[in-house]
Amino acid sequence: MRALVATPELIEQELPTPKLRPHDLLVRVEAVAVNPVDTKVRAGVAPGGPPRLLGWDGCGVVEALGEALVKDGSRFQPGDAVIFAGDVSRPGCQAEFVAVDERLCGRRPRGLEAAAAAALPLTALTAWESLFERLGLDPEGADAGSTLLILGGAGGVGSIAIQLARRAGLVVIASASRPESQAWCQQMGATHVVDHSHPLGPQLAALGFATVEAIANFSDTDAYWPVMAELIRPQGAIVAIVGNRAPLDLNLLKAKSASFHWEFMFTRSQFGTADLAAQGRILDRIATLVEAEALRSTLTRRLSPINAANLALAHDQLRSGRTLGKIALEGWGAPEGSDGA
Repeated sequence: MRALVATPELIEQELPTPKLRPHDLLVRVEAVAVNPVDTKVRAGVAPGGPPRLLGWDGCGVVEALGEALVKDGSRFQPGDAVIFAGDVSRPGCQAEFVAVDERLCGRRPRGLEAAAAAALPLTALTAWESLFERLGLDPEGADAGSTLLILGGAGGVGSIAIQLARRAGLVVIASASRPESQAWCQQMGATHVVDHSHPLGPQLAALGFATVEAIANFSDTDAYWPVMAELIRPQGAIVAIVGNRAPLDLNLLKAKSASFHWEFMFTRSQFGTADLAAQGRILDRIATLVEAEALRSTLTRRLSPINAANLALAHDQLRSGRTLGKIALEGWGAPEGSDGA
């Protein structure tokens, strides 16, 4: 099968079709999305070392089932369209075929094109787990009226989180610095937008909020640690997804009895937790919301076909730090070096 691997340069290579574990689906890949985790893993590939197949966000069609699924039954059958983010410890999906645990897959939303569907899984799972598992907010509105500050509102995770939080009835204050990213946050449904290139406290105070009940940091944990401690309400909760570069002073949260949570979408798959199938259920729920037009894909750039040159363009855009929403690659086209005949 054709695959795109990091050496760390991105090249096309022929690899064997993956062998299935008992609970795996073999998925024929139609589209893949790119995420910061791709560029981080690529940066760790040593020149001359083993190449790495990247990509943990995509959609495709089920081709075959692992032996346990054949024996005991599966939610999916060959021919079914699925979305998945998979397991970062396994080979990625930037190939014609990928093996992924069935419990980590959800159904592709009906009527949604491949690139838009591929842009959903990783960011939707991260946003859902951040808001409704780590922060403990209620997705169906029991916490309506509570205030949520989202740092990094225009990125892939922030774009989904704004939509989920507004659907849950929260007052969403999203941060963005450029006019286009501020407009994007408003399109996603943010109640208010503040500029993180200026002090946040005075901006929130001008909106009538001395503190907020929850903070979701999808940007930079270190840079915002002191201001998060300042702005969180007593007994409030903070979640972050970007690892810290220096020690964090947890004492800043002590007087307020505020809680701090990490969110890592690959925790369940990495440790094989007992609730592994929760991610498949979340993705099915996301599909239902998309079909009901209660949630939209955050795809903003589509590149075709799936090849090394287009993947390099996507990585370069991600590293610029100026990406709105998500980037996805769609369709395989002719093999590199062929004349397309």
